Amino acid sequence: MSDNIFTEELELNYTEVAPEIDFKEFEKVVSSRRSVRVFGDEEVPDEVVQKAIEHGLLAPNSSNLQPWEFHWVKSEDKRSELAKLCFGQNGAKTAKHLIVCVAKTGTWKRNCERMLASLEAASKKDGIEVPKAVKAYYSKIAPMAYGYMGPFGIFSPLKWAFYNTIGLFQVIFREPMFPSELRTWAHKTTALACENIMLSIRAQGYDTLPMEGFDAKRVKKLLGLGCKDYVTMVLGVGKRSSKGVYGPQFRFPKEDFIIKH
Repeated sequence: MSDNIFTEELELNYTEVAPEIDFKEFEKVVSSRRSVRVFGDEEVPDEVVQKAIEHGLLAPNSSNLQPWEFHWVKSEDKRSELAKLCFGQNGAKTAKHLIVCVAKTGTWKRNCERMLASLEAASKKDGIEVPKAVKAYYSKIAPMAYGYMGPFGIFSPLKWAFYNTIGLFQVIFREPMFPSELRTWAHKTTALACENIMLSIRAQGYDTLPMEGFDAKRVKKLLGLGCKDYVTMVLGVGKRSSKGVYGPQFRFPKEDFIIKH
């Protein structure tokens, strides 16, 4: 058996049949999702937000290491303070809920260990042996990919030189090598979850506003976040007002962005 999880064809005693999907309803959800700048007075039930965040947790993510966290700001006082840190945007001030979506670069090691423990537990329960390649991935490959940077990334140049030298002779991963690239890695995964949350809320009849305009340092302090936590975006949640969307939706010509090879 090969130890390369990327090329090995794993034989698992597990099957899952994909359910039928109503594409027209899906298309309606996607096309009706708008960035709502002003929310109305209607309250949004907690169960709507709870379900949406749970849908966010189902988003695809790198190596299933789930480097994210979602801070659901419900209290009026903290929501008001957070709205100020979002520069007083109308979408933040009128939102009934605010969700701060956080990318975390300090959890990959712990979650590698959790993945191994979960796989072992499932193995004992179902009698399915965990492939060696999978064990190797979480015990060796993932630590090599996401670690070995040292405090403040002081070992990153050595890591970069080592892997790029190997890359002269074979295909190899090139990122993340530096702490900034590890942040990008975590942000990408968290952004996937954000889209799930927004589509879920739209499918339940409510609306969102993804906000990138905020004082990140003060938001982190307000929520008690650590030095390896990074705010990807803040989502405002509510029911759109009659003037909540500022104009018709338009995009540049699709030919500008869809490149066929």
